[in-house]
Amino acid sequence: MSNWDIFFGELIGTAILILFGAGVCAAVTLRFSKARASGWIVIAFGWGFAVLAGAYTAAPLSGGHLNPAVTFGLAVDTGVWDKVWIYILGQMAGAMIGAILAYLVYFAQFQANVRKTGTTEGTEDEPVPTLGIFSTIPEIRNPVANLMTEILATIALVLPLLALVGSNRHVEGIGIGQIAGQTEGIYGSGIAILLVALLVVGIGLSLGGPTGYAINPARDLGPRIVHSVLPIPNKGTSDWGYSWIPVVGPLIGGLLGGLIYNAAF
Repeated sequence: MSNWDIFFGELIGTAILILFGAGVCAAVTLRFSKARASGWIVIAFGWGFAVLAGAYTAAPLSGGHLNPAVTFGLAVDTGVWDKVWIYILGQMAGAMIGAILAYLVYFAQFQANVRKTGTTEGTEDEPVPTLGIFSTIPEIRNPVANLMTEILATIALVLPLLALVGSNRHVEGIGIGQIAGQTEGIYGSGIAILLVALLVVGIGLSLGGPTGYAINPARDLGPRIVHSVLPIPNKGTSDWGYSWIPVVGPLIGGLLGGLIYNAAF
């Protein structure tokens, strides 16, 4: 695959990932959304479907990594590092574009996120913080615990993902889509993407409570940058003091996932 295929595949796929993912968070969070307050299970499945749509779209072009942690894990596994920067560049650009698209979809709801005359803090009409629509926020702010959560949750993503493509792990450029030359079974059907999407749902349900399960540096940093510059009423802080954890944690987790897989398999 060419460098342009990789870049545009990751850009398009990650944009779809964030459009769906930030979209479900906006749907659950914002006032005047029909899905408001529908809960964590909806968010977890929404992100799973986001992975499904984004990865299936990107797979024919780039393999559908959509995540620097996945790219790192696959690079550790295959030993192929020369195209990692292209993957990450496309993922970051796509994440920012997807965040903008989600903002446009919910533009009216974001604009309505203002304090009504005479309302007081704690009332139903109080503006809601919007950073959680775009990026992750820990429930308990403890850097060591938050970092450990992101590392372990990302290992829980990358290690099973590598197992799904393990029989072909030494093929250059392999992703999580349909595997070239395979026409039968799990590797020929492309069902690996569906399984990874279900894996992401499971991670959200089981491991997402402490930090919101970034497990993807581009998914968190790109939309956080967009949140910081968009003209959203009462948007609140972009929380740059925390922003390094959902970047560093998943990258460490991706590397460890690749190392564990190579050592064990």
